Amino acid sequence: MDSPLPDTPIAQVDTRGVPVGLVHLALAMGGFAIGTTEFATMSLLPPMAAGLGVDAPTAGHVISAYALGVVIGAPLLAVLGAKLARRTLLILLMAAFCLFNALSAIAPDYHWMLAFRFLSGLPHGAYFGVAALVAASLVPTGKRAQAVGRIMLGLTIATTIGVPVASWLGQVMSWRWGFGVVAILALLCAAMVAIFVPHDKPDADINPLRELDALRNGQVWLTLAVGAIGFGGMFCVYTYLASALENVTHASPATISLIFAIFGVGMTLGNMFVPRFADRALMPTAAALLVWSALWLALYPLAVHSLWAMVVVIFAIGCGGAMGSILQTRLMDVAGEAQSLAAALNHSAFNTANALGPWLGGLAIAGGYGWASTGLVGAALAIGGLLILILAMRLEARDASSDATACEAC
Repeated sequence: MDSPLPDTPIAQVDTRGVPVGLVHLALAMGGFAIGTTEFATMSLLPPMAAGLGVDAPTAGHVISAYALGVVIGAPLLAVLGAKLARRTLLILLMAAFCLFNALSAIAPDYHWMLAFRFLSGLPHGAYFGVAALVAASLVPTGKRAQAVGRIMLGLTIATTIGVPVASWLGQVMSWRWGFGVVAILALLCAAMVAIFVPHDKPDADINPLRELDALRNGQVWLTLAVGAIGFGGMFCVYTYLASALENVTHASPATISLIFAIFGVGMTLGNMFVPRFADRALMPTAAALLVWSALWLALYPLAVHSLWAMVVVIFAIGCGGAMGSILQTRLMDVAGEAQSLAAALNHSAFNTANALGPWLGGLAIAGGYGWASTGLVGAALAIGGLLILILAMRLEARDASSDATACEAC
């Protein structure tokens, strides 16, 4: 079901003659900064642990702290920022992201680092949610998924460019530069948003608590569940990919880096092309993408012994990352008046997937099923997401039928 999107309609937007592509580029820059710090932190873990005087498992808690910040910050900031103009809110979110990443770069010890990474995660979900709404408000309804996909390109390109650069800086200079460069990127994004994103008028009568209406909508929860479970399969494989390549495929360190880059290319191309189909048939495209992910994740254990097979499979799994754009668009349809909160919660769901997938994959590995077993775990999660999606579609069809029957009775 399509519904007019933004509570900030296109008619209220003063584009000032700025091409929509430039607006989308400015918004995608935030995704690039966020994606760089989210994924580069994993590669910077060993030198960061040494620099902070803790072991690697302890240092790994800073990643969990960031994820916790995302989960908490997404709904909290969406509600608190409901009365602000979206352009203003985006600038404030990126300014905060810049500040907390800069503080992470100069953290004096582990405990301060833990606090700064938690604070850095707070703007993450709210930024993506509001940026998606702004991007979609500037295009016709039939191109919303493509607009959201362009914003997500910043995140996916970060996996192929931003993360290697941040990791390289961390190795040749200091791990602190990995966070410092993200602060610079966030500052650049805030400036671009201020220059290119059109002014919008906040609703003077809006009640921030209205955003909580999203929590009473069953379709919102089902959509979030699809992301939290169905997307967990990709994270399950990604988390242990380096270990599988090293211990099973016997790939060299340079080749492992190349495989990760191929994964990023798959995500980028997925977000470029899959939303085109989603704009024509949103839910069928979501179902097809989950089937696609389940298939390639199931093939992963068979491919892990061959480097060339891994190139193909990892690229295909990466293409499944387009699910983020599709579910973001779906939430616009079902959230009603609670657009900002629902959009932000999408990223809380994905961070839940980022916790669930690796946890279940770790259980399989610890149980003696091997590094490649993460593919089967991931396939099961993708199928789980598909079943939830089918349930959502059937419930929506039932409700539509009931409404039609009620109208005929009238």
